[in-house]
Amino acid sequence: MTENKGHILIVEDESALREITAERLIEHGYLVTQAETGETACELLADFAFDIVITDLRLPGMDGMAVIEKARELYSEIIAVVVTGYGTVQDAVAAIKRGASDFVTKPFQFDHLLHILASTLEQRRLKSENAYLRSQLEEFYGFQGIIGQDPTMVKLFKVLKTVSSTTSTILLTGETGTGKELVARAIHHNSPRAKQKFIPLNCGAIPETLLEDELFGHVKGAFTGAIASRLGRLEQADKGTLFLDEIGTMSANLQSKLLRVLQEREFERVGDTHSIKVNVRFIAATNSDLAEMIEDGRFREDLYYRLNVIPIHLPPLRDRRQDIPLLVQRFINKHRQEQDPSRSDIRISQEAMRQIMAFDWPGNIRQLENIIERILVLTPGQSQISISDLPLELQQTNRATISSPVALPENGIDLHNYLRSLERELIRQALEQTDGNPNKAAELLNIKRTTFIEKTKRLSLDL
Repeated sequence: MTENKGHILIVEDESALREITAERLIEHGYLVTQAETGETACELLADFAFDIVITDLRLPGMDGMAVIEKARELYSEIIAVVVTGYGTVQDAVAAIKRGASDFVTKPFQFDHLLHILASTLEQRRLKSENAYLRSQLEEFYGFQGIIGQDPTMVKLFKVLKTVSSTTSTILLTGETGTGKELVARAIHHNSPRAKQKFIPLNCGAIPETLLEDELFGHVKGAFTGAIASRLGRLEQADKGTLFLDEIGTMSANLQSKLLRVLQEREFERVGDTHSIKVNVRFIAATNSDLAEMIEDGRFREDLYYRLNVIPIHLPPLRDRRQDIPLLVQRFINKHRQEQDPSRSDIRISQEAMRQIMAFDWPGNIRQLENIIERILVLTPGQSQISISDLPLELQQTNRATISSPVALPENGIDLHNYLRSLERELIRQALEQTDGNPNKAAELLNIKRTTFIEKTKRLSLDL
C-alpha cells in the first residue's frame, strides 16, 4: 500500500486541471479534497486541518490570496502552494510574503509540483516553528477573554456587546462545559456595573435545604445554630450582578420566592418579616430544556418568562469546530505558563489536530481544556504533541477523514472520472484504516474481497 503522504486541498476553478491534478496526487499517495471556489475552500478549512493547500490566485469571488490568509490564520504550519498564470509572478511573490511556501506557474510540470510538496513537507518536519495562531487572533476574535471565529460566535460577540450595556435579565442556555459562567462574567465586566460585585451561585451544587439560606440569608435565631445574622447572595450582589447557574434544579418553593424578587425587587431573609430592597441584575443559566420542564410541571412558566427576557444560547464545541485550533493554542499557552514557563514553542502536529477536531467533545470547552492540560503534564520536555500523546478516546475517533462535497459545476462534470477518483480515494482510505489488509478493507466498503482486489488492480492501487 502506498504511504499516506498528507491531506491536500486543491482550490482551482478550472475543473479539468483540478481533477487531473487531484487524480495524479492520489496516485502518488496523497489524500485529496477539491474546491472550485475560495468560499468553499474556507468552509473546508474551517472543519479540517489539511497539511497542504494548493490554490490558484485567480478564482471567482474570493481569490487565492484570501484562501492562503485564512489557511495560515487557522493553521500556522499548513503548507500553501500558489498556482499562477504567466504574468502574475509578482502576485505569487506577494502571496509568499503572506504565508505561501512556494508557487508554480501554469502550465506546470507535475514532477515540479511533486518536488515542491516533498521539499516543503520535509522542511516542516525538520523545523521547530512557532505553533498555531498569532496572538492577535485572541484580540480580534474575542470578547472579554472569550475567543472564537465561527460565524455563530461572531454573532454571539455582537449580541454580548449590545446586552452588556443594559440591565435586562439574561437567560444563558447551552450544554455543560460551553462556558456559561465565563459569558456571564464577561457581560458583567463590560456593563455599567463592572465596578460592583459579580456574585455566582450554583443552584445545583447546594442542597435544597441550604439553597434558600444561601440566596436570601437569615436573621439571628431564624433556626437552630443561627447565632448571628447572615447576608445572602442577593444582598451581596446589590448594585451588581447575581449569576444563578443551573437554575433548572431549583425547587418549586424557591422558584416562587425568586419570582417575587424578580417582580418586586425585594425579599425577606429567612426568619425575618422585614422586606429588603435590592438593585440586582440577574443572569441565569441552565443546561436543561426549561420548556420541557414547564410541560412536566417542574418549572414555573411565569418564572421562565421573567428570566428569559434576553435569551442567549451557547453552541456546543462540535458545532464550532473551526474554533478548536484557537482554543487548543489558548490552553497550551495557559497551562504551559502555569506548569513550566521555560517550556516554549510547543507545537501540535496536523495529524493530532485532525483527531482533536474530529472528536465530538461531549464535555465541550471544559473537557478540551482538561485534556490539553493532561497532555502537557504527561509530555514534559516535548516540543511537539503527536497522535500518540492524545488520550485513547481521541486516538480512536474515526471521523478524521474528509471527502469533497458533491457540487455540480455550471459547465457540468466528467462523471466517469469523478466517480473513479472518488472510488480510488475511498479504497485508499479503507486500506489506510486497516493497515493494508484487503479482507478488512473490503468489509469496511461492504464489498466482496474478489471485487475489492479487482478494483484495486483496475485503479492501479498497490496492496
